[in-house]
Amino acid sequence: MRGVFQRTRHIVTRCRSCKPLLKFSRTIRALSPSDTFIAYVLAGIVVIASILAIRATEYKLFISVPTYGGTIIEGDLGSPRYINPLLSPTDADRDITALTYAGLMKFSGNGKFVPVLAQSYTLSPNGKIYTFILRKNARFSDGTQVTAADVVFTVKKAQDRNLKSPLFQDWHGIIATVINKRTVRFTLPQAYAPFLQNTTLGILPEHLWKNISDAQFPFSKLMTYPVGAGPFIVSNVVRNATSGLIVEYDLKASKNYVFGRPYLNGIDIRFYPNNTERTQALLQGKITNAYGITTDNKNNYVLGAPSSSVFGVFFNENKDPVLTNLAIRKALSLAINRHQLIQNVFNGNGFPIMGPVPPGMGITQTPIPSNTHTIALAARVLTNAGWTYDGNAREWRNKAKKLVFNSLTIKTSNVSSMRNVATAVRNDWQKLGISITIELYEPGDLNQNVIRPRDYQALLSGVAINHGQDLFAFWHSSQRTDPGLNIALYANKTVDALLENARTVRDAKKRLADLNSIEKDISADYPATFIYNPKFIYTIQNTLHGVVMPIINTPSNRFATVATWYTSTNLVWPFLASQKMP
Repeated sequence: MRGVFQRTRHIVTRCRSCKPLLKFSRTIRALSPSDTFIAYVLAGIVVIASILAIRATEYKLFISVPTYGGTIIEGDLGSPRYINPLLSPTDADRDITALTYAGLMKFSGNGKFVPVLAQSYTLSPNGKIYTFILRKNARFSDGTQVTAADVVFTVKKAQDRNLKSPLFQDWHGIIATVINKRTVRFTLPQAYAPFLQNTTLGILPEHLWKNISDAQFPFSKLMTYPVGAGPFIVSNVVRNATSGLIVEYDLKASKNYVFGRPYLNGIDIRFYPNNTERTQALLQGKITNAYGITTDNKNNYVLGAPSSSVFGVFFNENKDPVLTNLAIRKALSLAINRHQLIQNVFNGNGFPIMGPVPPGMGITQTPIPSNTHTIALAARVLTNAGWTYDGNAREWRNKAKKLVFNSLTIKTSNVSSMRNVATAVRNDWQKLGISITIELYEPGDLNQNVIRPRDYQALLSGVAINHGQDLFAFWHSSQRTDPGLNIALYANKTVDALLENARTVRDAKKRLADLNSIEKDISADYPATFIYNPKFIYTIQNTLHGVVMPIINTPSNRFATVATWYTSTNLVWPFLASQKMP
């Protein structure tokens, strides 16, 4: 032991006797105290500068990449009950379903349908047969493999009338067939280009659901603790001690997700009964993310995306002959100051529109009139078409056509946003010299007693276009009566042909051309006063990255890229960086 100590002391003494160090030591001792201080300061500066230079070089040579870690806290509305892709009636249900289930395809952040559980698919020349091959690593959260039998089972449950799935009509008449364990075939009764929208349906594990009857389906424990193939799995469910309602879902990253586990460790979703409490929770930092509300909190920033909805006043020409006059419909449309309405009612969170296709679908939008002199422009349209205004009687007259226009009744839903929009529309139209009455209905009453029997002159409402960009149900003449959704009772043979062709043509460019023509032709006919497209607002914590939102059909679409959201990063050599799939 003594020998080891002596050898160690010898080595240290030899290092201290190093000539450069001895020379530096003698030089320092020879300096005056003030010069010594300056020398040490300069040495410190050199050391700090060297460290900074090394760090700068590191940032130039290395790149920052996402890494695993972090949990975000979502604030949601309501309380989920049916976490199942076949029976998700509320946004709260759909949010958890979107995070825990996966389909053959998904609608990506860039607005394209991309394979998820499917490895690939082919389409027959006649456009009626889709064949999907599943990924080898497609697994449910319990570790079992996703097979073609699971896909067929899910589709057949959607087609089960007794289950009463809202997706029944989407799958009606489609034959799903197991070819082998990893291959499934869909045979359509006729070509339908937007069919890929259907294949975003989350797949159920047959081995867990097959023995559950339709009557017991909504009450299964799997509705609360879902087993899907999505990017997250349920780790904890919190219920209100008094009501028993679910107030929080805690989700953790799934190691079985086909593209690898998500970067985030987890997502906690807390549920609130109203927006007031949810906004307060965001301001207090109890939640980090929330859609539909904004905040000035420095720890958050706000993202926006177009929704797939269009709102406007739809005219019923059968209820009032004056509405058959194109000049009247055009004047009513031009009289609306859309920019001002969106600013006053929605604090600027919306996009003005003049046509039936929402922004974000790749078409050329119909130009919006200037927001100045809208009433003068509308009045000029009427006078140029032979209408004259009688100020004493407060009515527009067209002697040649023996028509008089002096009043209009707008029917709409008794919710705050619709009330406010209706009031703004009334104010603009009254400036044109027309008496406007607003009738408000509870949503269920409006649908049952106004919309379905088409009992209205003018209906302020909205329609949501799915990601398949299929406008057939809203504008084809065959859909003018209930259960069709053509609430403007619009009929145009040219547009009918375009709508039919857009459903069958396989070429994306040709479909887009048809969609452009549909926008142009319907806009020119003014069957409705198209007003605005709501802007989807999503407030997130400022340390969360990778959030890319497509056009929003339902709020759950905000999770389109959730597997690649991240809050943590690492510096690595560029060649070591890998790209995680969505």
